[in-house]
Amino acid sequence: MSAVPAFDPPAPARPARAQAHLQPVAPQIAESVWRGTELEHRTTAVQPTGWPELDAELPGGGWPQQSLVEILSAQPAVLEWRLLSPALRSVVQGGGQVVVVGPPRHPHLPGLQHLGLSERQFVWIQADQPAERLWTTEQLIKSRAAGAVIAWLPKARADQIRRLQVCAQGCDGLAILCRPEAARHESSAAPLRVQASAGLDWNLHVHILKRRGPTHEQPLTLPSIPGGLAAVLTPRLRRLTRPVAPEISHALGSLADSVQAQHAAA
Repeated sequence: MSAVPAFDPPAPARPARAQAHLQPVAPQIAESVWRGTELEHRTTAVQPTGWPELDAELPGGGWPQQSLVEILSAQPAVLEWRLLSPALRSVVQGGGQVVVVGPPRHPHLPGLQHLGLSERQFVWIQADQPAERLWTTEQLIKSRAAGAVIAWLPKARADQIRRLQVCAQGCDGLAILCRPEAARHESSAAPLRVQASAGLDWNLHVHILKRRGPTHEQPLTLPSIPGGLAAVLTPRLRRLTRPVAPEISHALGSLADSVQAQHAAA
Protein backbone atom coordinates (compact mmCIF):
# COMPACT_ATOMS: atom_id res chain seq x y z
CA MET A 1 0.00 0.00 0.00
CA SER A 2 1.50 3.25 -1.09
CA ALA A 3 1.91 6.08 1.40
CA VAL A 4 -0.32 9.14 1.10
CA PRO A 5 1.65 12.41 1.08
CA ALA A 6 1.10 14.52 4.16
CA PHE A 7 0.89 17.74 2.21
CA ASP A 8 -0.78 18.99 -0.94
CA PRO A 9 1.42 19.41 -3.95
CA PRO A 10 2.24 23.03 -4.74
CA ALA A 11 -0.16 24.77 -7.13
CA PRO A 12 1.24 25.56 -10.53
CA ALA A 13 2.85 28.93 -10.64
CA ARG A 14 0.58 31.66 -11.99
CA PRO A 15 1.86 33.63 -14.92
CA ALA A 16 3.04 37.09 -13.99
CA ARG A 17 0.43 39.76 -14.77
CA ALA A 18 1.56 42.04 -17.50
CA GLN A 19 1.87 45.61 -16.38
CA ALA A 20 -0.19 48.05 -18.35
CA HIS A 21 1.75 50.81 -19.94
CA LEU A 22 -0.11 54.08 -19.52
CA GLN A 23 0.09 56.31 -22.52
CA PRO A 24 -0.03 60.08 -22.04
CA VAL A 25 -3.43 61.56 -22.83
CA ALA A 26 -3.56 63.85 -25.82
CA PRO A 27 -3.88 67.51 -24.78
CA GLN A 28 -7.10 68.01 -26.75
CA ILE A 29 -8.66 65.07 -24.92
CA ALA A 30 -7.43 66.19 -21.50
CA GLU A 31 -8.88 69.66 -22.06
CA SER A 32 -12.28 68.20 -22.92
CA VAL A 33 -12.56 66.25 -19.67
CA TRP A 34 -14.65 67.95 -17.02
CA ARG A 35 -14.59 66.73 -13.43
CA GLY A 36 -17.64 67.38 -11.29
CA THR A 37 -15.46 68.71 -8.49
CA GLU A 38 -14.28 71.57 -10.70
CA LEU A 39 -16.00 74.40 -12.50
CA GLU A 40 -16.64 73.44 -16.08
CA HIS A 41 -14.01 74.97 -18.32
CA ARG A 42 -15.49 73.83 -21.64
CA THR A 43 -18.21 76.44 -21.43
CA THR A 44 -19.45 78.44 -24.39
CA ALA A 45 -19.26 82.22 -24.61
CA VAL A 46 -20.38 84.10 -21.53
CA GLN A 47 -21.57 87.60 -20.67
CA PRO A 48 -19.84 88.93 -17.54
CA THR A 49 -22.37 89.54 -14.79
CA GLY A 50 -20.75 92.79 -13.67
CA TRP A 51 -20.25 91.31 -10.18
CA PRO A 52 -16.64 90.04 -9.80
CA GLU A 53 -17.59 87.90 -6.79
CA LEU A 54 -20.30 86.16 -8.81
CA ASP A 55 -18.21 85.78 -11.97
CA ALA A 56 -15.57 83.95 -9.94
CA GLU A 57 -18.13 81.27 -9.02
CA LEU A 58 -19.67 80.74 -12.47
CA PRO A 59 -18.28 78.47 -15.20
CA GLY A 60 -16.52 80.64 -17.74
CA GLY A 61 -16.82 83.71 -15.51
CA GLY A 62 -20.28 85.04 -16.37
CA TRP A 63 -23.84 84.38 -17.49
CA PRO A 64 -23.62 81.59 -20.07
CA GLN A 65 -24.78 82.09 -23.63
CA GLN A 66 -26.28 79.23 -25.64
CA SER A 67 -27.71 78.03 -22.35
CA LEU A 68 -30.66 78.68 -20.09
CA VAL A 69 -30.31 80.64 -16.84
CA GLU A 70 -32.92 80.50 -14.08
CA ILE A 71 -33.25 83.27 -11.49
CA LEU A 72 -35.50 82.59 -8.52
CA SER A 73 -36.72 85.27 -6.12
CA ALA A 74 -39.53 85.91 -3.66
CA GLN A 75 -40.21 89.40 -5.07
CA PRO A 76 -40.72 89.04 -8.83
CA ALA A 77 -39.60 91.82 -11.16
CA VAL A 78 -37.61 93.66 -8.46
CA LEU A 79 -34.38 91.89 -7.58
CA GLU A 80 -33.95 90.50 -11.09
CA TRP A 81 -33.27 93.99 -12.44
CA ARG A 82 -30.67 94.70 -9.77
CA LEU A 83 -28.90 91.41 -10.44
CA LEU A 84 -29.02 91.56 -14.23
CA SER A 85 -28.59 95.28 -14.87
CA PRO A 86 -24.76 95.29 -15.27
CA ALA A 87 -24.91 92.51 -17.88
CA LEU A 88 -27.89 94.08 -19.66
CA ARG A 89 -26.03 97.38 -19.83
CA SER A 90 -23.22 95.61 -21.66
CA VAL A 91 -25.72 94.00 -24.04
CA VAL A 92 -27.22 97.39 -24.90
CA GLN A 93 -23.81 99.03 -25.31
CA GLY A 94 -22.93 96.26 -27.76
CA GLY A 95 -25.97 97.10 -29.87
CA GLY A 96 -28.20 94.24 -28.69
CA GLN A 97 -31.84 94.43 -27.74
CA VAL A 98 -33.31 93.44 -24.39
CA VAL A 99 -36.72 91.76 -24.70
CA VAL A 100 -38.81 91.02 -21.61
CA VAL A 101 -41.84 88.74 -21.66
CA GLY A 102 -44.67 88.94 -19.14
CA PRO A 103 -43.11 90.87 -16.26
CA PRO A 104 -45.56 90.90 -13.32
CA ARG A 105 -44.87 94.62 -12.79
CA HIS A 106 -44.74 97.29 -15.46
CA PRO A 107 -41.11 98.19 -16.20
CA HIS A 108 -40.24 101.62 -14.83
CA LEU A 109 -38.55 103.40 -17.75
CA PRO A 110 -36.68 106.10 -15.75
CA GLY A 111 -35.26 103.44 -13.46
CA LEU A 112 -34.19 101.30 -16.42
CA GLN A 113 -32.57 104.31 -18.07
CA HIS A 114 -30.59 104.94 -14.91
CA LEU A 115 -29.39 101.35 -15.11
CA GLY A 116 -28.01 102.10 -18.56
CA LEU A 117 -30.80 100.61 -20.67
CA SER A 118 -32.04 102.57 -23.67
CA GLU A 119 -35.75 102.69 -24.46
CA ARG A 120 -34.85 102.18 -28.13
CA GLN A 121 -33.29 98.82 -27.33
CA PHE A 122 -35.86 97.71 -24.78
CA VAL A 123 -38.91 95.69 -25.90
CA TRP A 124 -41.67 94.76 -23.47
CA ILE A 125 -44.12 92.01 -24.45
CA GLN A 126 -47.07 91.66 -22.11
CA ALA A 127 -48.38 88.10 -22.40
CA ASP A 128 -50.97 87.30 -19.72
CA GLN A 129 -51.62 83.60 -20.30
CA PRO A 130 -48.93 81.04 -19.40
CA ALA A 131 -49.21 79.41 -22.82
CA GLU A 132 -48.69 82.78 -24.51
CA ARG A 133 -45.63 83.51 -22.43
CA LEU A 134 -44.12 80.12 -23.12
CA TRP A 135 -44.76 80.29 -26.88
CA THR A 136 -43.44 83.86 -27.13
CA THR A 137 -40.31 83.01 -25.16
CA GLU A 138 -39.58 79.99 -27.31
CA GLN A 139 -40.00 81.94 -30.55
CA LEU A 140 -37.74 84.75 -29.34
CA ILE A 141 -35.00 82.33 -28.35
CA LYS A 142 -35.28 80.48 -31.66
CA SER A 143 -35.15 83.68 -33.69
CA ARG A 144 -31.84 84.73 -32.11
CA ALA A 145 -32.89 88.34 -32.69
CA ALA A 146 -32.26 89.71 -29.18
CA GLY A 147 -29.14 90.17 -27.12
CA ALA A 148 -31.09 89.11 -24.03
CA VAL A 149 -34.50 87.48 -23.54
CA ILE A 150 -35.93 87.67 -20.01
CA ALA A 151 -39.19 85.82 -19.38
CA TRP A 152 -41.29 85.39 -16.25
CA LEU A 153 -42.60 81.81 -16.32
CA PRO A 154 -43.81 81.01 -12.79
CA LYS A 155 -45.80 77.93 -13.84
CA ALA A 156 -43.43 76.36 -16.36
CA ARG A 157 -43.20 72.58 -16.16
CA ALA A 158 -39.98 70.59 -16.21
CA ASP A 159 -40.58 69.35 -19.77
CA GLN A 160 -41.23 72.90 -20.99
CA ILE A 161 -38.01 74.18 -19.43
CA ARG A 162 -36.16 71.29 -21.04
CA ARG A 163 -37.52 72.33 -24.44
CA LEU A 164 -36.40 75.92 -23.86
CA GLN A 165 -32.95 74.67 -22.90
CA VAL A 166 -32.70 72.82 -26.22
CA CYS A 167 -33.72 76.01 -28.06
CA ALA A 168 -31.23 78.11 -26.07
CA GLN A 169 -28.32 75.99 -27.26
CA GLY A 170 -28.66 77.63 -30.66
CA CYS A 171 -29.02 81.18 -29.31
CA ASP A 172 -26.01 83.46 -28.96
CA GLY A 173 -27.74 85.85 -26.56
CA LEU A 174 -28.81 85.51 -22.95
CA ALA A 175 -31.89 83.39 -22.26
CA ILE A 176 -33.09 84.01 -18.71
CA LEU A 177 -36.14 82.62 -16.93
CA CYS A 178 -37.47 84.34 -13.81
CA ARG A 179 -39.39 82.07 -11.49
CA PRO A 180 -40.66 82.12 -7.89
CA GLU A 181 -38.48 81.10 -4.99
CA ALA A 182 -40.58 77.98 -4.37
CA ALA A 183 -39.44 76.57 -7.72
CA ARG A 184 -36.05 75.73 -6.21
CA HIS A 185 -37.53 72.42 -5.09
CA GLU A 186 -38.59 71.53 -8.65
CA SER A 187 -36.38 69.83 -11.20
CA SER A 188 -35.07 71.99 -14.02
CA ALA A 189 -32.97 71.43 -17.14
CA ALA A 190 -31.40 74.87 -16.78
CA PRO A 191 -27.65 74.32 -16.26
CA LEU A 192 -27.43 77.43 -14.06
CA ARG A 193 -29.92 78.30 -11.33
CA VAL A 194 -29.47 81.12 -8.82
CA GLN A 195 -31.66 82.48 -6.05
CA ALA A 196 -31.68 86.21 -5.32
CA SER A 197 -32.85 87.74 -2.06
CA ALA A 198 -32.63 91.17 -0.47
CA GLY A 199 -30.41 91.70 2.54
CA LEU A 200 -29.86 94.53 4.95
CA ASP A 201 -27.55 97.43 4.20
CA TRP A 202 -28.74 97.36 0.56
CA ASN A 203 -26.95 94.09 -0.04
CA LEU A 204 -28.07 91.52 -2.57
CA HIS A 205 -27.75 87.88 -1.58
CA VAL A 206 -27.20 85.38 -4.37
CA HIS A 207 -27.24 81.64 -3.76
CA ILE A 208 -26.02 79.43 -6.61
CA LEU A 209 -28.39 76.47 -6.49
CA LYS A 210 -27.06 74.68 -9.56
CA ARG A 211 -24.02 75.07 -11.76
CA ARG A 212 -21.72 72.89 -13.79
CA GLY A 213 -19.27 72.41 -10.99
CA PRO A 214 -19.11 71.61 -7.27
CA THR A 215 -21.92 72.50 -4.92
CA HIS A 216 -21.86 76.11 -3.75
CA GLU A 217 -22.84 76.15 -0.10
CA GLN A 218 -22.73 79.76 1.09
CA PRO A 219 -24.70 82.60 -0.57
CA LEU A 220 -22.74 85.48 -2.01
CA THR A 221 -23.26 88.98 -0.62
CA LEU A 222 -23.16 91.65 -3.32
CA PRO A 223 -23.18 95.35 -2.37
CA SER A 224 -26.04 96.76 -4.39
CA ILE A 225 -27.68 100.12 -3.81
CA PRO A 226 -30.63 100.53 -6.22
CA GLY A 227 -29.97 102.93 -9.09
CA GLY A 228 -30.54 106.57 -8.28
CA LEU A 229 -30.33 106.15 -4.51
CA ALA A 230 -26.55 106.03 -4.20
CA ALA A 231 -26.30 109.77 -4.86
CA VAL A 232 -28.86 110.76 -2.21
CA LEU A 233 -28.24 108.30 0.62
CA THR A 234 -26.23 109.59 3.56
CA PRO A 235 -23.58 107.35 5.14
CA ARG A 236 -25.99 106.68 7.99
CA LEU A 237 -28.71 105.48 5.62
CA ARG A 238 -26.29 103.27 3.77
CA ARG A 239 -26.14 101.08 6.89
CA LEU A 240 -29.63 100.24 8.01
CA THR A 241 -28.71 97.53 10.50
CA ARG A 242 -29.05 98.27 14.20
CA PRO A 243 -27.43 95.48 16.26
CA VAL A 244 -29.01 96.66 19.52
CA ALA A 245 -32.53 96.75 18.10
CA PRO A 246 -33.17 93.87 15.70
CA GLU A 247 -36.86 94.72 15.39
CA ILE A 248 -35.94 98.18 14.11
CA SER A 249 -33.49 96.66 11.68
CA HIS A 250 -36.23 94.40 10.36
CA ALA A 251 -38.56 97.36 9.89
CA LEU A 252 -35.89 99.38 8.12
CA GLY A 253 -35.06 96.41 5.93
CA SER A 254 -38.72 96.15 4.92
CA LEU A 255 -38.75 99.87 4.18
CA ALA A 256 -35.64 99.47 2.05
CA ASP A 257 -37.30 96.68 0.08
CA SER A 258 -40.31 98.91 -0.54
CA VAL A 259 -38.11 101.73 -1.81
CA GLN A 260 -36.27 99.32 -4.06
CA ALA A 261 -39.53 97.95 -5.48
CA GLN A 262 -40.90 101.43 -6.17
CA HIS A 263 -37.70 102.52 -7.86
CA ALA A 264 -37.20 99.40 -10.03
CA ALA A 265 -40.82 98.85 -11.04
CA ALA A 266 -43.92 100.97 -11.36
